Amino acid sequence: MSARTMRPMLIGMVLTVAVAFGTVASAAQAAAPQPKRRVPGALQQIEDVSGLPRVLLIGDSISMGYTVPVRELLKGKANVHHPPTNCGPTTCGLEHLDAWLGEKPWDVIHFNFGLHDLKYMNEKGGLTDVAKGTQQVPIEAYRKNMEQIVQRLEKTGAALIWTSTTPVPEGAGGRVVGDAARYNAVAAEVMKAHGIAVDDLYGFAKPRLEKIQRPKNVHFTPEGSKALAEQVAKHVLEALEKR
Repeated sequence: MSARTMRPMLIGMVLTVAVAFGTVASAAQAAAPQPKRRVPGALQQIEDVSGLPRVLLIGDSISMGYTVPVRELLKGKANVHHPPTNCGPTTCGLEHLDAWLGEKPWDVIHFNFGLHDLKYMNEKGGLTDVAKGTQQVPIEAYRKNMEQIVQRLEKTGAALIWTSTTPVPEGAGGRVVGDAARYNAVAAEVMKAHGIAVDDLYGFAKPRLEKIQRPKNVHFTPEGSKALAEQVAKHVLEALEKR
C-alpha cells in the first residue's frame, strides 16, 4: 500500500478514536455526581411538629426573607411553611395555588402578591425600564386575580391574613415609586369586601426604609427582614389566639 493511500486511512482512524474518546468523556462527565444547588432556607420544606398549628406564608422573595426568622420566633408555637418557590405574581398564584395548599389543613395563611405584578417586563419576559415595557399584571387584572385567589383561600377554612406589598424605593429598576401603594389600595378593597385581616407591612416599612431596605432595591437587609418577621409573627399569633 502506498504512502498516499495510507494517509487518509490514518487520518480516519485518528478521527474515529477522537470521537470515541469524546463520547466516553462526555458519558463519564454526565455520570459524575453533580453539585447540588443550595436551596434557600425559606424554601426548605419542614416536618411538622405534632400538635402544633400549621401556618403557610405565601409570597415572593420578600416573604422568603422573613420566613426563617418567623420560624424562629414561632418555634414551639406553630409549624411555619412556605411554598418551595418564589410565588411571584398573581398569575403564578392562580396557576399553582392548589399545589401550594396541598391536602393537609391550615390554621393560618398569611399571603401577599404585588411586587412581581407591578414590575415592567419586555417582550422577552425580562425586567426592563418603564419606557421600554409593560407591567406584568396591570392593576385591574391584579384586582380580578386577587379576588379569585381570596375565594380559593377561603375554601381552606384557615384564618387569612393579607399583607400589603412593601414600598418600591427610588432607583429600583423596572418598578415605579408609588405603584405599591396603588396596588395595595386595590387589594385592600378586595380584603375589606371579604372581611380578611390585614398585616400592613407597607405602613410598617415606609418610615424606616433607609434603615431596613437595601439602597435602590426592593429587598431588605437581613436585619430588615427580621424586623418584618416580628410583624408577621405578631399577626400570626393574634390569628391563632382567635381560633
